[in-house]
Amino acid sequence: MKVSILQFPGTNCEYDTQHAFEALGASTEIIWHKSESIPSDTSLLVVAGGFSYGDYLRSGAIAQFSPVMKAVKDYADRGGKVLGICNGFQVLTEAGMLPGALKRNESLHFISKHHTLKVENSDNIFLENLHNGDVVNIPIAHHDGNYFIDDAGLAKLKANNQILLTYSDAEGNVQNPNGSVDSIAGVCNKEKNVFGLMPHPERAMESILGSDDGVKMLKGFLAS
Repeated sequence: MKVSILQFPGTNCEYDTQHAFEALGASTEIIWHKSESIPSDTSLLVVAGGFSYGDYLRSGAIAQFSPVMKAVKDYADRGGKVLGICNGFQVLTEAGMLPGALKRNESLHFISKHHTLKVENSDNIFLENLHNGDVVNIPIAHHDGNYFIDDAGLAKLKANNQILLTYSDAEGNVQNPNGSVDSIAGVCNKEKNVFGLMPHPERAMESILGSDDGVKMLKGFLAS
């Protein structure tokens, strides 16, 4: 399996992501943002976390205009699988590839810690190794992780099983760290081939670092 990983000026999680997927047995390639194409043998395209373009204007707002993003949209439109992690999630919402938007955390502070998440919908390739109601422990690290969507959009997410993960405590009860609507931590598109989440599964690959729950999440893509 080939995983291509986007790199913008300010991206800082591309090598963590590369390490995570290579540990699972995938081959990887890092793609610079000025590229106008995606490698033809790509099985999964990852928009990695960090601070693309220094998060000027809004997180992900400038990255959406990078040359590579046209190729990303074309790849997704053909059914290619795309995963946006943290800043990558922000880029995908700014580009209109995922519904909603990411705002400043309700506390106005940067949050960096492990946080438990509840699996809401596992009927997709990303979370197919988990079950609805499972709780995983995954690091979060963001300033603009407050997911917003209007009532009509939220109703569509629920109707189409597009809400992937919510912030919770260890028992699966709501514990919202940033003010996200309905405590949402991750969503997908209606077609279930574009995925985005604020938490960092690539940082939860080894129990010695606090959790290996990221393995259960990312491993789903390798079955494709």
